[in-house]
Amino acid sequence: MDAQKIADRLIKLRGNRTQAEVAEALGISQSAYSMYENGERIPRDEIKKRIAQFYKRSVNTIFFAD
Repeated sequence: MDAQKIADRLIKLRGNRTQAEVAEALGISQSAYSMYENGERIPRDEIKKRIAQFYKRSVNTIFFAD
């Protein structure tokens, strides 16, 4: 799992939304979501599922695709 590739995908998926809007929709803090987008942390499995549902993508597409 490449944290920077995941970060780039999350930034692209977020589009015009703010990090705060996405974090609130996911039920996590804005600082946690920011760390995911900065490649500083990879979300745990439960959060991966929420992110995938929010963006209407599969977990594999966001977190495991090359």
